[in-house]
Amino acid sequence: MNRQFPLAGLLRLRQLQQDQAATGLAGARSRSSSVRAREAAARRDLAEGDAPVSGSASLRAVAAARSSSHSMLADLQNLSRIAETEEATARQEFIAARTRSVGLEKLQARHDAEVLTADLRAEQSALDEIASTVWHREEQEVRS
Repeated sequence: MNRQFPLAGLLRLRQLQQDQAATGLAGARSRSSSVRAREAAARRDLAEGDAPVSGSASLRAVAAARSSSHSMLADLQNLSRIAETEEATARQEFIAARTRSVGLEKLQARHDAEVLTADLRAEQSALDEIASTVWHREEQEVRS
């Protein structure tokens, strides 16, 4: 039996792909979390923006600020949707990479178990041979 797993190179490649996909997923999660936090902060700022209005100029300034904040919030909502889509895509890529490597990992585990079984079988055979030889010698000494 071949002692080295014949698909070891492919397994290393699959594990590398899995690691890259995990890194991509972590980055996508981080970006998504960051955008959600910025969106939540913008919502808080917009909710807190009740400044006293003393004249028509300040009313126009408050209106302009609120309009700008609403526009910024809409942009953040769009960024949030994009980030969520990227995160979902990265998650699917990670799951696919993990699925590809799991099958090979199971094959390697089975191969390792077969190698171990063959080693144990050979060791037991050698021990049986030694015991048989010793027994035959002792039997011959008893007869002599």
